[in-house]
Amino acid sequence: MPNAPSIRENFERREKNFMSPYGCKSADSRGRVVAERPSLIRTAFQVDRDRIVYSNAFRRLKHKTQVFLQPLGDDYRTRLTHTLEVAQIARTIARAMFLNEDLAEAIALGHDLGHTPFGHSGEAVLKEIFSKGFSHHSQGLRVVDVLENNGKGLNLTLEVRDGILKHSKGYGKIIPDDPAELARTLEGRIVRIADIMAYLNHDLDDAIRSGVIAAQQVPDSCTRILGDKHWERATTMIKDLVFSSKLNDGELVLKMSDDVYGAMTELRKFLYNNVYRSPTVHNEFVKAKKILSELYGYFLENGSMLETELVKMEMNGIYKSGDAKERIVCDFIASMTDRYAMSLYEKIFFPKPTI
Repeated sequence: MPNAPSIRENFERREKNFMSPYGCKSADSRGRVVAERPSLIRTAFQVDRDRIVYSNAFRRLKHKTQVFLQPLGDDYRTRLTHTLEVAQIARTIARAMFLNEDLAEAIALGHDLGHTPFGHSGEAVLKEIFSKGFSHHSQGLRVVDVLENNGKGLNLTLEVRDGILKHSKGYGKIIPDDPAELARTLEGRIVRIADIMAYLNHDLDDAIRSGVIAAQQVPDSCTRILGDKHWERATTMIKDLVFSSKLNDGELVLKMSDDVYGAMTELRKFLYNNVYRSPTVHNEFVKAKKILSELYGYFLENGSMLETELVKMEMNGIYKSGDAKERIVCDFIASMTDRYAMSLYEKIFFPKPTI
């Protein structure tokens, strides 16, 4: 008598029965860089989701900046709460379109693992002093491939790795025209849009809460089309994507109506001009850049202290003799939380009383 199918195989069979033909079925994954025996209980993308949630990099997101550095209020977003909001939006869209919710969630939970301390200012300083090619999305892939698990990485599926790498293109279009910028899977493409939906909504909330802008400053067209409350804007954006996406030459193409897409683009421009580049936010980011620049230079020159700190970060077993010190210090800086970086800066550079 043949063996009964495993729980995982039952899940995979269920996916084939109810998922859209345009979704990525778990059983059709292109696999992992290092082959593994499949789980008896979880699908490949469920395994990836769990590995990300239990990673050191994921836990550090709770003390990494979203927009406002070290906010005193408990209600401000961090990189972790942003990640959870992206995952929820991505799952909602994937479910409504009968795509793979687990894949969308795994990519969403992993999409910002490579983010530096102090938000995009940390990314900017590492571009300047380490490499023009540094980006949080490419660093995210390095986190899951190399830095986690004492140098062994998480060995995620190729679909999740691709989604992490393709989730962002800076200030590029919400839905890019260049196919090279798109993730291979629809689920990965959804995460890119869900990421933008999430930060447009919560960054606006936090900016109003902080007093950086007033609600009355938000362009009337954005409020009229999207709504003036968080839930109204999120609902409008999600519904518009779900109902506007169409088949084109046998392929499901993610689209939005001209009105909603235009309002999102206008809101994004408003936030860049009035929040992200505001004196309040910019002045704090100047300080953050100084902190990270000086830490980077210090650890290039102080190998013994670098080794001590790498042990604390559980990164000491990753590197081999001959690895470029600049790469090691970059990984170390990028992995820090905001408070870790500030505490280390104070410890190294602040004078201490001698009596």
